[in-house]
Amino acid sequence: MNNLNTLQYSYFPGCSLATSAKESNRSLISFCRQQGVELTELRDWNCCGSSSAHSIDAHLAHHLPARNLALAPPDRPLLVACPSCYLRLKRTHMEIAEDSAAREEFQRMWGRRFDPDLEIVSFFEMLSMIVDQGRLKGLSGRLNGLRFAPYYGCMLMRPPKMRREHTFHGLMEKVLSQTGAEPVRWPHKARCCGTFLSVSRPLVAAKSVQTIMDGAARANAECIVTACAMCHLNLEIRSTRPGRIPVLYFSELLSLAGGIGQGEGWFRRHLIDPRPLLRRHHLIA
Repeated sequence: MNNLNTLQYSYFPGCSLATSAKESNRSLISFCRQQGVELTELRDWNCCGSSSAHSIDAHLAHHLPARNLALAPPDRPLLVACPSCYLRLKRTHMEIAEDSAAREEFQRMWGRRFDPDLEIVSFFEMLSMIVDQGRLKGLSGRLNGLRFAPYYGCMLMRPPKMRREHTFHGLMEKVLSQTGAEPVRWPHKARCCGTFLSVSRPLVAAKSVQTIMDGAARANAECIVTACAMCHLNLEIRSTRPGRIPVLYFSELLSLAGGIGQGEGWFRRHLIDPRPLLRRHHLIA
């Protein structure tokens, strides 16, 4: 996987990062490039089935992520940015690895043998490894006291089959504190935002979002930081607070802390405009 200066990963962006969360995708790629991480996007990847297929069709929910696993080359780990996509791909890989009939079906459907040794890595896991190895570079105190509420959401809380998977809670506070940002203490960092109920029970989702946004305001946070595209969208579209609190992607702040991204136009895509806040902290022009 490694040479002296470069980490190499296959990369699965997923539907959200290719569409509604392009700013997350672009900032993540820019940050990885700065850190010497080489990403090679899977060719012809498809939706992993998160938020729809796994709720209504177990057969489809299995084969959608399985096809992506079949596309992954065997010589490098597969990086998955979206926590929900990571859950679907990782769990499917575990299920196939434990079931000989599923492995035979995999080979029959996709024309290649199942790779039980394929590493499926979340963005948090990759970043944690870089930090632990002392490879994190180029970040400084540029974030100038920005007060943020770290929001991990519920997707890092694994189902029983994945109970031994590391959640990496605390990583955003650990890394962003090194860049001059200040995490606030608040009780909702792992609370579900209700995104899976957005269509079927929108009032329930809206109530959950309001609780989260009110909690961030009471903690005197200037913004909320998340790594989940689905949480980000739900918090932005359902917030009804006057003077709504901006929601930023973890990768956007990492890029800004590394001195990149100021002129990329990422922030124009946000439904709650973060640019006035970022200008007050002299992070963008």
